[in-house]
Amino acid sequence: MNCLCQPRVGLCLFVALWPDIALANSSDLPSTNGEIHIDGLLDEQAWQDAARIDIDTETRPGENIPARVKTVAYLVEDGENLYIAFDAADPNPSAIRAYLRDRDSAWNDDFVGIVVDTYGDERRAFEFFANPLGVQMDLTNDDVNKNEDDSWDAIWDSAGQIHAKGFVVEMQIPLSQLRFPNIEGKQTWGIDLLRFYPREHRYRFSNNPQDRNLNCYLCQFEKIQGLEGVEPGRDLEIVPTLTALQSDITDDPGVVPLQSGGTDIEVGANVRWGITPDMTANLAINPDFSQVEADAAQLDINNQFALFFPEKRPFFLEGADYFSTPIQAVFTRTVADPSIGAKLTGKRGNNTFGVFAAEDDITNLIFPGAFGSDSETLQQENSMFVGRYSRSFGDTSSIGGLVTGRSGDGYHNYVGGLDLRWKITDQHSVHIQHLRSDTEYPSDIVSDFDQPLGSFDGDATEASYDYDSRNWFAFLKYRARSATFRADVGFVPQVDFDHNIVGLGRIWHGDEDNWYSRIQVNGNWDIKHDDSGRVLEREIEGYLSAQGPMQSFLEVGALNRDILFDDVMFEETKISLYGEFQPRGGLSAGVWTRWGDQVDFDNTRLGDEIRVEPFINWNINRNLLLRYDGVFVKLDTKEGPNIFDAIVHDVRLTWQFSVHSFLRLTTQFQDIERNPAVYDDVVDAREENLGRQLLYSYKLNPQTVFFLGYSDALIDDDSLSELETTDRTWFMKIGYAWTP
Repeated sequence: MNCLCQPRVGLCLFVALWPDIALANSSDLPSTNGEIHIDGLLDEQAWQDAARIDIDTETRPGENIPARVKTVAYLVEDGENLYIAFDAADPNPSAIRAYLRDRDSAWNDDFVGIVVDTYGDERRAFEFFANPLGVQMDLTNDDVNKNEDDSWDAIWDSAGQIHAKGFVVEMQIPLSQLRFPNIEGKQTWGIDLLRFYPREHRYRFSNNPQDRNLNCYLCQFEKIQGLEGVEPGRDLEIVPTLTALQSDITDDPGVVPLQSGGTDIEVGANVRWGITPDMTANLAINPDFSQVEADAAQLDINNQFALFFPEKRPFFLEGADYFSTPIQAVFTRTVADPSIGAKLTGKRGNNTFGVFAAEDDITNLIFPGAFGSDSETLQQENSMFVGRYSRSFGDTSSIGGLVTGRSGDGYHNYVGGLDLRWKITDQHSVHIQHLRSDTEYPSDIVSDFDQPLGSFDGDATEASYDYDSRNWFAFLKYRARSATFRADVGFVPQVDFDHNIVGLGRIWHGDEDNWYSRIQVNGNWDIKHDDSGRVLEREIEGYLSAQGPMQSFLEVGALNRDILFDDVMFEETKISLYGEFQPRGGLSAGVWTRWGDQVDFDNTRLGDEIRVEPFINWNINRNLLLRYDGVFVKLDTKEGPNIFDAIVHDVRLTWQFSVHSFLRLTTQFQDIERNPAVYDDVVDAREENLGRQLLYSYKLNPQTVFFLGYSDALIDDDSLSELETTDRTWFMKIGYAWTP
């Protein structure tokens, strides 16, 4: 269906006659009563009512020059849906890069899409993209905090067809999936229509020129008006879920056989209600908050602080950008096993707000410090709450407040504070946040983890000044966390410091006569103290990077750092090198490596480290994808003997049957070899961990899903003679999005 072939006669005739069809002015969004089938064929009469907009400007790597290929976008609405079509010409259709993938995964392909600022206030936008086979990618764009988030998923339809002159993509976006002002008269939306054309470089084409002297993106959009008096109807989505889990587990592998944990069957429901076009409520009753996909493998050795894993659960991803602030005081993966969750997010005029609450059966805690962090899981319930409010002023400035709370038996943590983002000019901006916490731990936690007794307070501050122009950028940052600051609903693994940073960078943009498209040199200096005034860290670093042929990127960097650990000041000097390229469609590879001095935190001494992290993404054919990520670390003493060698392999092989379903085999292997003779404490000489997962996934949309999978974990150390299974799980999940 989606392959290089001769186009249908009707499509050829329609495309050939298209320039002669009289279409609406591009500043107006027309309405149609005609029916449109989303099939990648522009053969419906309703498309003749559409606004035609040329995507005729190359904004990257060229700077507002004529686009290299012709692309036309068409927009129309029917009172319930926004329809967009892209007719993308290509002088060499066989070079089009398009593969069947899971959603949000086609960023290296050819793709087209729209970024729409539905409030027209140049602060937040929704992004919808699709590759030539209709693979969907959607994001939210928070231009205030400079954050694009592809974890947000909307329910919409897309289809693509590759033909002899290029490709066509159609999109149908229900208005119920968007948030926009509840006003009388016409809506005024900002739009950016885009085509990404990856060949020797990754070319970006748009209907909007981009002024590189402006540090805002949404402020440069063309405005379109329409949807007068639109009523998207009752935006109610009910998603009942059924989850079945059967596990076998042992606490003493190799000695005690696996014991069946029985079968656990859970029935739940998620409800999403668009109360108005600009206010949405979410309710999750007995929700399945389990994560289906395996996290990326990370190496947990010689680390001071807790590892970070991103949120992937749909309930928490809805409206997540509403709770984003410079200090990460909200990190929803701290909610482990909730019985109920509720959320309300919205925007009214200049006011943006969000609240959510949950009852959790497990309490996860991080105990941060200046030199490291500990963690603990309490098998006790807690109630948590988050509230966020901000009011915009000026162009893209805002002032806001955040409160979080979590409490349980003998325990509480409350955090509150204010933040300000002030866009002074198009190049200058300031961002400030201050938070104060009040915390009390149960008595056994106080003694086990050396925490303060009774209720205690703490403060956290973040302040930054940024200058950003076409050729220069600079920043000043101040970060402070008092020793007694806690943000248990967030992710703050280090406290007891104040941190000052100053940075400067220069950019050179290439043109058609240069081998490079962009060269950048930048550096920064920073110093960090603890609350008593001791220097924790003093660092200077610099980087030189270039983008060139075959979508290549190369960066070399160096740093010199004084770092305090265990009352000893160490001096580290490191060199790093990162490179990646795409020699052809469907294949990208790269490696990051660093070598130099490294503190051995287990034994309080300076060692020599070599770290190599390669990756490969290879579409073997249109359906089969191989992904590999590796970590290789070698740490030696300065005298020569080895301290440890560590390896992590994360291999994922995916057969994509269609845009809706795939079968994936994931294998993650970790091998750590230590030299016990050079350790102060008793350690295992060898430790191996193996995790495997086989997952079948069918997604009609992000909520109507079926998952069936198997996973297991194996371990080997000095007490075992071979890899022994520690747990084995079969799981199934069914979810159905019902829109009454």
